[in-house]
Amino acid sequence: MKVHQQTIIDFKSDLLNICVQSVDELSSEDRYFGLLQDCLKQHFHIEKSCFLLNVDNKLIPFNIDTTLEMKYSGFPFLLFETYFFQQNNISIPYFVKEKEEFKEMTHMVLLNAKDSNPYGVLFLKTSEAWEELAKSEYFDQVISYLSKTAYLLSKTVEVHFNENQYRKLYNMTDLFHSTMDIDLILENVLNTIQSNFPNFNVELILSNDQDRHTTINIKQFDYLSERPSAIEAFVSGNITTEQATDLNCTLLNAPIKGRQAIYGILQVSAPISFVFSQAQKDFIRMLAHASGNALENAKLYHQSHRLISDLQLINETSHRLNMNLDISEMLTFLQKQLMKSFQPMELCFVFIENQECKITDACTNLFKTEESQIYIEHVSRHFEKSLDPLFIADFSRLIAEEVRYKSIMAIPMIVEQHITGFSIVLHRDSYFFSFDSFKLMQSLIHHSSLAISNSILRSQLQEMVDHDHLTKLYARSYLDNFVEKSIMNDDSGMFLLIDIDNFKKINDTYGHHIGDEVLVQIGQLLHKVVGTRGICARWGGEEMAIYVPNILEDEAVRLAEEIVEYIPKITNPTVTISAGLVNWHKSERPEFQSIFLRADTALYNAKNGGKNQYMVYEETMQPLQ
Repeated sequence: MKVHQQTIIDFKSDLLNICVQSVDELSSEDRYFGLLQDCLKQHFHIEKSCFLLNVDNKLIPFNIDTTLEMKYSGFPFLLFETYFFQQNNISIPYFVKEKEEFKEMTHMVLLNAKDSNPYGVLFLKTSEAWEELAKSEYFDQVISYLSKTAYLLSKTVEVHFNENQYRKLYNMTDLFHSTMDIDLILENVLNTIQSNFPNFNVELILSNDQDRHTTINIKQFDYLSERPSAIEAFVSGNITTEQATDLNCTLLNAPIKGRQAIYGILQVSAPISFVFSQAQKDFIRMLAHASGNALENAKLYHQSHRLISDLQLINETSHRLNMNLDISEMLTFLQKQLMKSFQPMELCFVFIENQECKITDACTNLFKTEESQIYIEHVSRHFEKSLDPLFIADFSRLIAEEVRYKSIMAIPMIVEQHITGFSIVLHRDSYFFSFDSFKLMQSLIHHSSLAISNSILRSQLQEMVDHDHLTKLYARSYLDNFVEKSIMNDDSGMFLLIDIDNFKKINDTYGHHIGDEVLVQIGQLLHKVVGTRGICARWGGEEMAIYVPNILEDEAVRLAEEIVEYIPKITNPTVTISAGLVNWHKSERPEFQSIFLRADTALYNAKNGGKNQYMVYEETMQPLQ
C-alpha cells in the first residue's frame, strides 16, 4: 500500500513539473503527450502508449507514427462509449488492433476532463505495475490526475497556438495596411494558410481577370467549371465545405470578401477524412476577410491611378484625332494606342460600306489571311443586330471549330446611331482582357468615331473636288497642282492635251447623253493606258489631259501614238482625237503656265493639220489665233 502511495506521489510530482514548464517548451501537443508518456513509462513501466483526443466526436491519435488518414480521421468516439460503462481499464477492441500502429496495444482507459466530460482515450501496452495499480483503490485517482493534467496542458497549448495564429493574423493585417502590392498580399495570404496547414493544398481562385506572375497557385474563377460548393461560397459570401469523393479530398471554400464585392475564393484541400474545426474555420474566415479588404483597397488605389492614366490617354487621343489627320494617319495612330494600352496579339479596323466589310490597312498580319474571316464574320453578324460592343472571354466556347484566339473585344464606330465600322482586338489566352480594358477601349473608339467619320467625309468631299463626276478623271485644279509640283521636283515630264474631233456633231446627232458616254469611254481608256505612271484629268468640255512625270521623250511619243490609235477603236459611236504633246527636262524647267500654252498650240496645229493625230510642240509652230 505504501509503495503505491509513494508511486502516486512521485507521479503527481512529475505531472506538476510538466505543468509548470514554460509554454514555449510545450509548443506542440506531441511534445507534451511525449512527457506524459515518459511519466507512464517511468512510474508504471508502460513501454507503449498513445493518447487519442476527442475532436469533433472523433478520437484523433497523437505522438505516434501513423498515416495521414488515421491522423485526420481517427476513430468515431461513439464506438468506444459503450465499452466504459462498468470499468475504466478494458481490453482494446478488435477493430483497433487491426490497425498496424495499434496492434501491440492491449488496454485502453477513458480520460475525463473536468465535470466528468469525456476528453479522450489512452491506449497502452499493459505492464505488471499497471495491472497491480488497476486492481488497487488508487487507480481512479491516478487516471483523474492524468486526465486533468492532459486536459490542462492541451488547453494551454491550444491557447498558445491560437495566440500564435492571431498574432500571424495581426501581422498580416498590419502588412495589408502598409502595402498596395496586390501580388504581395496574395502571396502572404497563401503562405500563412500553408504554414498553418502544411499537409494541405491551398489555392486562390480569383474572380478578377488580371494576369499575375507569382510563385503561388492562382487560377481564374469560372462559373462554368467551378464546383457548386465554390460557387455557393462566392455567391453567398459564407464558408462552405464539401467532401469531394471524386477528388478524394475535403474542400473548404472561404470567400475573399471586401466591403464592395467578393473577389475570389480561398480553397483549402484536406484529406477526405479530415473535419475542419470551428476554430480553424474562424481563422481561415478572418484571414480571407482581412485579405479581401486589403485586396479591395489595393485595387481601388491602382484603379484610381489607372483612371487617371486612362483619362490622359483619352485626352491625348482626342487631341491628336482633332488635328485634321487623314484617315490613314488617324487609324495608324489609333492602332499604336490600342496595341500599347491592351497588348493584343492581333488588331484590325473594319469599315462597313454597302453592307460589306472592308478591312483597312491599319491591321496586323492575321487580318491579311483567310484565318481572320471567322472572327470578322462573327463580329459583323453581331453588329447587324445590335449596337452593343462585344466582349468575349473564351471564343472557343461559342463555336464548334478550333480557333487560335480566344479573347475578343470588338467596339463599333457609331455615328448618329448607325454603325460605320468596328475595331477588333484578339489574344490567344482566354480571359486575357479585363473589363476595365473593355470599358477603356469603348471610350477610345467612342471618342474616335466622330473624328474618323469626319475624316472620311473630308476625304469623300476632297475626292469630289479633285475628280470630275462624269468621267471620274481628276479635275483641272488637281492637275494644275500636280504639274506645278512635278516641274519643281521631278527630272522630266510630258503633258498631252486632248480634244475630241467634231464632238458637237456627236451631241447634235445622238444627243448629249451619248456624248457623255463617249467621254466616259475615253476616260476609261486613258486610265487603262496611263495606269499609275501619271494622272489623267478632264480639262474642260470635250478636252482631256494626261501628265506623266519622269518619262523619256520617246516613251512620251509612243504613249501619245497609242492613245490616238486606240480611241477610235473603243468609242461608240466612233470618234477621233487631236492632241498636243509637250516634253520637258530638268536642264530647262519651263514655267508652269507655258506648259499649257505650248500644249494648246500643238493641239491647235494638230486640228488645223487634218485632226486624228498628235503633234509635239515646236517653236516654229503656228501660234494660236
